[in-house]
Amino acid sequence: MAREMKDSGIEWIGEIPREWSVYPAKFAFSEIRNKNTDGEITKALKFYNGTIIPKSNFDANSDDYVAETITTYTVVKTDMIMINGLNLNYDLKSLRVGLVKEEGVITSAYLALMPDVNRILPLYATYLFKGYETRMAFHNMGAGIRKTLGFKEFKNQPVLIPSLSEQQAIADFLDTQCVHIDSVIEKTRAAVEEYKKLKQAVITQAVTKGIRPNRKMKDSGIEWIGEICEHFQIIKLKKCLKHQLQYGANESGVPFDSSLPRYIRITDITIDGKLKPTGALSLPEEVAKDYLLKHNDVLFARSGATVGKAFIYKTAYGKSAFAGYLIKASLNERLLPNLLFYYTQSSIYEEWKNQIFVQATIQNIGADRYKDLPIILPPTDEQAEIASYLDEKTAAIDSLIQKKEQLITELEAYKKSLIYEYVTGKKEVPVHAH
Repeated sequence: MAREMKDSGIEWIGEIPREWSVYPAKFAFSEIRNKNTDGEITKALKFYNGTIIPKSNFDANSDDYVAETITTYTVVKTDMIMINGLNLNYDLKSLRVGLVKEEGVITSAYLALMPDVNRILPLYATYLFKGYETRMAFHNMGAGIRKTLGFKEFKNQPVLIPSLSEQQAIADFLDTQCVHIDSVIEKTRAAVEEYKKLKQAVITQAVTKGIRPNRKMKDSGIEWIGEICEHFQIIKLKKCLKHQLQYGANESGVPFDSSLPRYIRITDITIDGKLKPTGALSLPEEVAKDYLLKHNDVLFARSGATVGKAFIYKTAYGKSAFAGYLIKASLNERLLPNLLFYYTQSSIYEEWKNQIFVQATIQNIGADRYKDLPIILPPTDEQAEIASYLDEKTAAIDSLIQKKEQLITELEAYKKSLIYEYVTGKKEVPVHAH
């Protein structure tokens, strides 16, 4: 028989079971603000993907800055609930609720809540707030320009409170379900990583050894490249250029305007060399004229988290200029842009980057380094053959990766929906699950 429902009085929740109560948060939670003033507790915690875990490389015993910083942190204990209420209107994706599972200290910028266990169980409350999160409820509670949520705003917010026995049943049921879903997500992520490794191995094999059978090999003379096909050459990138490498414009760009050149920045290019469709900027004509791209120009990222990634510009992208943290290579007839791009997706290119980072304090590859990049150069007809083969092979692997990533997206959405349905009483925990 369907359970009897009533209006919760909360617009975004709607109906809840008749026997459930709605109280302001201060009825069941108190704010914890105990500072680690004496620095006695040295285990620092942080948010990670909706959980609270220890911070690594944050040692108060060996770092004076850390030792001083953690005296301003809040002391938290097992079963407290943390809400990251910072910058709510700037970040709509982060998982902002976590249950503390060990004593430690955490930045006092977060909201630390101690549940009254006679009224609300910590694990149920954690799931309840994760359910709130799926409806962006915390974003609507925040105050100020940056929308920050503190206890002052939180204490009068409505909280759903079933009986303690039902809270326990909901928490246990969701724990079981979520562990299973997380396990499938984890295995799927691992499969994605394996496919990515396979893709890189296929590319590396093709750009070093070619794709024709029964070829003789020779030592490349470069330790981290190893053997290559006997009739492949190794030459420096500068021998394959029409002009010298060029740095991009140092302008900040203007809002995208289709009548102006698009302004391609390092953040517009994905790690696998695609152009992101959103967040585009433009560059005024008078600035752009010195930085316009031609069909098949190759761009390299010279710094940042994705240093070394490459991108081939096509006229189909529309008139475009490029920004300062990118370097443009215009190739001559000796090297096909597609082959160069695949070369940058290989493990030997990764090894080349690592050689450079060993010698530098920051991850930055300038034009002086790129021009000396050793290129494995097959004959031109074979370059086209290899690139065509890799187009087909990588497309097949990318398709498998895409399916796995789609599954992860669907599982994450299902998990959020499941939590919301049970913590709001829209669904009842099956009797055999109690």
